[in-house]
Amino acid sequence: MGMRSVRYDYADTSLGKLIVAWTDAGVCFAALGDCDEQLLCEAQSRLRAPALTRAPDAPWVRTLAGLLEEPLRPADVPIDLCGTQFQQEVWEALRGISPGQTASYAQIAECIGRPSATRAVASACGANPVLMLVPCHRVVGSDGSLRGYRWGLERKRTLLERESAP
Repeated sequence: MGMRSVRYDYADTSLGKLIVAWTDAGVCFAALGDCDEQLLCEAQSRLRAPALTRAPDAPWVRTLAGLLEEPLRPADVPIDLCGTQFQQEVWEALRGISPGQTASYAQIAECIGRPSATRAVASACGANPVLMLVPCHRVVGSDGSLRGYRWGLERKRTLLERESAP
């Protein structure tokens, strides 16, 4: 990420602690966890940023916390993602899955023109730096079963239930 300025803040949600970090270009990290310190360590390690500055009452944090509770509400949040070309392609494909819908890892691999890259797609989902904005929770096994989710299968199940609620 170079020497870009990264700001962050936390919110309490029904799914646990939320951390959101952003640059002037947009949200670059959003994750759930159980404690502030663990989330901040994860953000620092992930972003390789020399220093993150706490910025309380940031609108992005409220927006993402709101999305966790009401995932069907529209949210226009700019994102600033750093990843490999392959990861970027997968993340872009994930952003095309509408709330209430799911896709399999194989379908995503097919969508990006790499039908044999199912495992790599799963890895890219696991590397997703922005919870909700790149909706990796909408990716399921070919049989429709819930597979790994970086923030826990219970959270994944809850998010999918909230999205499919009328």
